[in-house]
Amino acid sequence: MLIVKIPTTAQEWEQYYHLRFTVLREPWGQLKGSEVLKDEDQADHAMIVDAETDKIVGVARMQTNTPTQGQVRCVAVAPEVQGKGVGKLLMKYLEDVAKAKGIKEIILDARENAVKFYQSIGYDIVEDSYLLFGEIQHYKMRKELSK
Repeated sequence: MLIVKIPTTAQEWEQYYHLRFTVLREPWGQLKGSEVLKDEDQADHAMIVDAETDKIVGVARMQTNTPTQGQVRCVAVAPEVQGKGVGKLLMKYLEDVAKAKGIKEIILDARENAVKFYQSIGYDIVEDSYLLFGEIQHYKMRKELSK
């Protein structure tokens, strides 16, 4: 069973950032520590824990850009559970948090390999975004939240 949690303990935060590093940074030769952003204390965080193994298998964060716009960043799902609903659970949780805050839309910059996933849960491509590490094309995507 998968459980959505907010990291609170030092051990949970360590595991949270470790998954983010191993999925989003390490494969491109980035340094440990590059996975932690300067404004982490201002974002809403979520992690998915496999209750059977107590392993963190998904992480994500959402920042509030304006009173009506949130931005999801740093979504990482362990490779062994990709395609098994972890990303959908993370995004539903963050969208629910956004709605509770009165946020009307969520934007994000999706890696090219994740565009179809985000489209499947209602996000639309707005424009080409940036090229990360000189090789990973990103696309700005947007979803209007309903009540």
